[in-house]
Parts: sequence; C-alpha cells; structure tokens
Amino acid sequence: MSDEQDIFAASRSDKLRHIEELGIDPWGGRFDGHQPIGQIRTLPHDATPPQRVRAAGRIVQRRGQGKAYFLDIWDWTGKIQIMIGQKQVGEQGWKLAQELDLGDLLGVDGNLGKTRMGELTIFADGLTYLGKSLAPHPDKWGGMQDMEFRLRHRYLDLIYNPETLGRALQRIKIVRKIRSFLEEKGYVEVETPTLHAIAGGAAARPFTTHHNALDIDLFLRIALELHLKRLLVGGIEKVYEIGRVFRNEGIDARHNPEFTMMELYQAYGNYETMMDLTEGLIVACVECLGQGNKLPWGEKVIDFTPPFQRKKYADLFLEYVGVAMEDVSGVEQAARAMGLTTEGKHHDVLVHHLFEEKVEHQLTGPVFVHDYPASLCPLTKRKRGQPNIAERFELYILGMELANAYTELNDPVTQEATFRQQLAGLKEEDSMAKMDEDFVQALRHGMPPAGGLGVGIDRLVMLLTNTQTIRDVILFPLLRPV
Repeated sequence: MSDEQDIFAASRSDKLRHIEELGIDPWGGRFDGHQPIGQIRTLPHDATPPQRVRAAGRIVQRRGQGKAYFLDIWDWTGKIQIMIGQKQVGEQGWKLAQELDLGDLLGVDGNLGKTRMGELTIFADGLTYLGKSLAPHPDKWGGMQDMEFRLRHRYLDLIYNPETLGRALQRIKIVRKIRSFLEEKGYVEVETPTLHAIAGGAAARPFTTHHNALDIDLFLRIALELHLKRLLVGGIEKVYEIGRVFRNEGIDARHNPEFTMMELYQAYGNYETMMDLTEGLIVACVECLGQGNKLPWGEKVIDFTPPFQRKKYADLFLEYVGVAMEDVSGVEQAARAMGLTTEGKHHDVLVHHLFEEKVEHQLTGPVFVHDYPASLCPLTKRKRGQPNIAERFELYILGMELANAYTELNDPVTQEATFRQQLAGLKEEDSMAKMDEDFVQALRHGMPPAGGLGVGIDRLVMLLTNTQTIRDVILFPLLRPV
C-alpha cells in the first residue's frame, strides 16, 4: 500500500470511529421500503404536495457548498442527486454528513424535485447510514481506465462503468430467455456431475484433481454430453443443462479455461430438428433484448432475421479452398501450399485444418454449416448411404463457431469402435486415453435416436452485446496471478 493510500485508509478509519461516536452503527442494517432509483427517476418532480421518496445506494460523487452538500448515489437501476441541507437533516444528520466518503452506502428520505439548474434531486430530510467503505474508491475521471485494474476489481468496474453492469444484466436476461424458451418446448433442466472419473465427451485437455478419501484422480468436466445421454437412455426425452465446463487450454479473445455451455438432447429428433430449434432459440434471445434483429458487432452488423443460411461443408470447402475435400492429392497440395505438415496426418485432419484457415473467417452468417467429414465426429451418426459424412452442423456468425449439433450416434458397436479409433496412439497414462466403458454399456441398453445441441453461452452473449472479448462477458475471468 502506498503512503497516499495509507493516509486515505487512516482518514476513513477515523471517520468510522466518529460515526460510532454518534451512536450510529457504521455497518447499517435493514432499510425497508426504499424504491429503485430508476423508478424514482420516472416519478413526477413537480407534484403538490411534493412526491415523497426513499432511496438507498452508494455514494459515487460528492460536492460541498456552504451549508449544503450535494451527493450522487447509485444503485443498479440508476443514479440520482441528493441535496443535504444542515437545517433539513438536523444536527446529527449534519454531523453524519461530514463523515461521508465516496463508496459509503446511504439511505435517504426526502422530497423529489429539481434544483434551480434543473437537476432531478432528492431533497433529503432524513439520512440512514448503511455501510462504510474503508478502502478509497476511484474518482469520476480516473482509476477505471486501465482494463487490467477493472478485471481484477470487477466489483468497482460494475459500479463505475455502466456498460459492464449492462452487459452482466443482459447476460442474465439471455440465459433466462433460453430457459423459458426450452421450457415452452417441453425440455427439463438437470444437473450432472462436475467431477468425472474419465475425461470424455470432447477432445480437450482436462484439469486434474484428487479425491483424498477414495484416493483417486478425478477430472473437471470438459463437456456435459455423456451424462445427458445416459438420461436419454433413462427415459428423460427432452433434457438440457446450462453449466460450467473446464478445459486446460489457452486463453484468448474467444477462449477462457472455465466457460458456460448449454447442451440439450431430444429423443426421436436429428440434426435438422436441432437446426430448427437453434434458429428459434437464437432469434428469441435476440428479440428479448428489444433492439431489433440487426445488432452491431464492432464495425459490422449481424442480421439475425430468419431463416438462417444452410450450407454444406463440402460446398464451402470447394468454394474457398479450390479443391474437392475428397481429392486426396489436391488437399495435400493445398495444405503444403499453406505450410502445413502433411506427413502422418489423416486426410480429414488436413481437410479440417484447411477449412479453419481458408473458410471459417468467410462465414459472416448466421450460417449452418452441415455434413462434416465423419472421422472428425466420433459421437455422430453417419449419413445413410454416405458413411464418410456425419450428420453434424456448426452455426457460424462472423467466423465464430457458436453452436455444434449432431444426429447422435446410438449404435453401441459403432460407438465403441470410434472411441477406440479416437484413442489409438495415446499413451496409457494420458488422461484422455481412457474410454468411458459405462457410457458404452448405457448405449447397449438402448438409447433412442436423438438430436443433440451445444451452445457456447459466453460467445452468444459476446455476439448479442457487441463485446469483442470473452473476458468482458464473464464476471470473473481467469487472470494471471500478480
């Protein structure tokens, strides 16, 4: 702590002691009947008799003027000016006013009106102290410009940057809409384990932990999929979960090691069922924000007006790479031209590398890219008559993958074979080298044909709130220790 911070902290501690000497609890208590500031701001300010109001909030500005103080108090619905006059609040109220700091919490009773300058104001005649801030808050013009500081002090960021709080509340609204939309469609929400004995459901590096009582290693889940499919076997025919998943991988503008997924499964559906559902879900989320179907994202505009485009993976590959994805020599030549190593690489792996490099950034969308190379999709049913094609789609918007869906593979023999192929070559001690035998056994008891969908909630919120980096839509993103 700097010398200046020491001085500020000492001053606030002195004021805490002075408030206690006034017989006032500096940590506040119950304060019933207060109105949200946003609601107060809609009330008539020129009523006769004056409109009585009661507000509670945090002091975010303070201005002294003779025998009157002007404060701005803030709650999560807005901000309003308070005038504290010596005569109006009485002797003890005036003494209390001398001890107020930025960041303190205050309850106010008074009449609503306007100052001579036309500022909507609560003219206080009663003060209730609700809590002391012992640490200094940033002033209006400084302290909150540094992004690193804001991320490490998210509680201050929410107070002093309206866009941060606005994004957080929009995220809540979007997730609430997802739940209500799915409930209307007959889906039920469940919770499945976060600790897994086997890392499965996705090709991703897990975080490892240890359970002392059982003396076994466990993994934080990398996907929600396999437990939800077990529930399909058990007869829950429309099921979803919104939950945190964890992948021990890199951090960038679109990736955080801990993120939120929504996964759902519907018995007797397929990937086309999921396409229709995804489109309806995304449009419902857009509409719940009340800003129309065209939303800005940076310098671009995303048009969410349905229907969304639907394009085959193979057609897009041919269009932007210039060769057919079945053309083995053509694909190898295109890969080498991009500097990719081709030796020992499966043909479909090269295809997908080229797709990522040449095609994805072209997909402004919203566009459903469907019918993927089957070897990339070990949990997906193959197209009838086309065993090399999987019934899978990904929804792309501005080059970003937002949703991933399959016609789910429910054949236990094929599933076991694809698992073994996927795990071949991994070292036995590798955390990703174990097959989930119990899941395969569940399939042997009979899973209905089904469609499944995964949506990245953080990325969805990014796109709907004009946010360029994932850390700004996660309240507490992972940061490097200081």
